[in-house]
Amino acid sequence: MTNSPGAAAPVPLAVEEPPAPAASGPRRRRSLLRRLRRSPVLYLMLLPGIVYFAVFKYAPMYGITIAFQDYLPFLGMQGSPWVGWDHFQRLFSGPDFGRLLSNTLILAFLNIVIAFPAPIIVALMLNELRKQMLKKFIQTAIYIPHFLSWAIVSGLTYLLFALDIGPITVLFNDLFGGRVNFLADPDWFRPLIMTQTLWKGTGWGTIIYLAALAGVDKQLYEAAMIDGAGRFQQLRHVTIPAIIPTVIIMLILNIGNFLDTGFEQIYMLTNSLNRDVADVFDTYVYFMGITNGAYSYSTAIGLFKSLVGLVLILGANWLAKKFTESSLF
Repeated sequence: MTNSPGAAAPVPLAVEEPPAPAASGPRRRRSLLRRLRRSPVLYLMLLPGIVYFAVFKYAPMYGITIAFQDYLPFLGMQGSPWVGWDHFQRLFSGPDFGRLLSNTLILAFLNIVIAFPAPIIVALMLNELRKQMLKKFIQTAIYIPHFLSWAIVSGLTYLLFALDIGPITVLFNDLFGGRVNFLADPDWFRPLIMTQTLWKGTGWGTIIYLAALAGVDKQLYEAAMIDGAGRFQQLRHVTIPAIIPTVIIMLILNIGNFLDTGFEQIYMLTNSLNRDVADVFDTYVYFMGITNGAYSYSTAIGLFKSLVGLVLILGANWLAKKFTESSLF
């Protein structure tokens, strides 16, 4: 069979080209130099950031060597004797390690389970609002607490929950009877911490998710409506899948700070009556390093926290890449 003269010529199938071989080291360096010569001003703009990280982030890391020394200020880092892993053995075998680890892990778990999803839920709710005036008013109202310092937030907490004079405490005791002291009862320490965290950070945390939601292709919603999808089905099948990569990136970053429970917030709400549940690694480092002058021991605790955070962020990134194909690096 022959084709007619007016018929279109058959389109050849696209042939997938084999992947290019990986560039060798000298070839990659030549490519980098070529890009530097092509846009020198653009790369020069990186210099302040590189200098900042080098001076304020990487250079101070030299100080972690005192974790392996019995550091004495008048001898300095060069003259202080080396003690190897003694401070780490003291930390892991000490009577406070179990209590510190459990308190820190409980607060970290509550942060991941409660505080992390809260901005996502609020952002999804704001995204469904159609009245822009109401949406902007709510956004402004929930952003304001972020700009308050933890000292102010703690002061408001003491005013609201003070025994016998705090309005929330008085109302709670009148409704349920008894004489609950929220600020001194260890059972109420963690709920107060989570309440502060949600009030101060939820609104600010919605910004990045609202930005991700603004980038969702509107044609996907139109296609979903043509297929008969309602608002909830659009949310489930279009909106949430579209922001999953952003959620995963933020989750990896949060897991990297898993053991950072916030020194200021916890320190200002700690007292002698709730100290058993309030002591975490962050406050313990302050008490041992600044109050007791155990610089090497407190540095060893900080190094332990940093290594745990590094392992967690690498593990979370690996799992995210393996199961979702979205990762931080």
